[in-house]
Amino acid sequence: MIDTKYTYAVARIRALETSLLNSAVIEQLMACQTDVQCLQLLQEKGWGDADTPENAEAILSREQEKIWETIRDLGVDMSIFDVLSYPNLFHNLKAAIKDACTSESGKHLNIYYEDTSISPDEMLEIVRSKDFSRLPKIMSEAAKEAYEALLHTRDGQLCDIIIDKAQLEAVYQAGKEAKDSIIKEYAESTVAIADIKIAVRAQKTAKSMEFMKRAMAECESLSVTQLAKAAVSGMDAIVDYLSQTEYAEGGRAIAESASAFERWCDNRMMQTMQPQKYQSFSVGPLVAYVLARENEIKTVRIIVSGKRSGLSDDSIRERVREMYV
Repeated sequence: MIDTKYTYAVARIRALETSLLNSAVIEQLMACQTDVQCLQLLQEKGWGDADTPENAEAILSREQEKIWETIRDLGVDMSIFDVLSYPNLFHNLKAAIKDACTSESGKHLNIYYEDTSISPDEMLEIVRSKDFSRLPKIMSEAAKEAYEALLHTRDGQLCDIIIDKAQLEAVYQAGKEAKDSIIKEYAESTVAIADIKIAVRAQKTAKSMEFMKRAMAECESLSVTQLAKAAVSGMDAIVDYLSQTEYAEGGRAIAESASAFERWCDNRMMQTMQPQKYQSFSVGPLVAYVLARENEIKTVRIIVSGKRSGLSDDSIRERVREMYV
């Protein structure tokens, strides 16, 4: 039996997909001489609002807000999208722990994301009072461990590793528990890509096997043990290992350049979402729309900041992501 509960929402998303930036618009942005011209073109395409300040950060922040306003307006169960908010939620936990351990004034010295299930003020209050049981189960233990680690070692990187791994494990757990295949696929891709990034970064900075095991999260499509062993051996060994997996293209990108690899990481997620263009009866197209919007905002930021910094078109183009449409 066909599930029709998302039919209306998917129809709305299909209409909205027509206003997503395609490769032709990306080329128009690339053809702009300055970042100001880029912003003018984006405003003509409906980016920002009439009262949005005419600067890149204000316009891009407004577009980020619009994503979730759109999804809420569809009247679907918002808990399906919780997993997509984990990066921001766990980022706020890191920021709160660092503020709680280093700032006596109660002020936010670190940057927080506003649109999360736990507000920045509440997150900081929870951490300051060490009442970690008020946090969701997926983050309470890691929060306590990271807080104690930072308090006693003053090692910010160790704090980050503990929370980043907890975030990956939370994403993966959500994927295992999800009824919708799109969330399972999102979780698998997110964790595998993150593990590959950790391996590449660890290899460049000569980190130990122990460090990588502490940082990487288990997933089905990769062996973190083999990936970590490869990273200890060298970048060529990472490329060789990936060539035996479904991430061989990522290995080729690593061999090409650092920016080619970063681009592949985002493109891989868009490729995971592509089949959702042809779905009509699941939440998949809604999830894909959120990720497609986030991807185009990231791409616009790359182009605008590149133009502002005076980078060559070739240098900017190497960083530009694939679009969903």
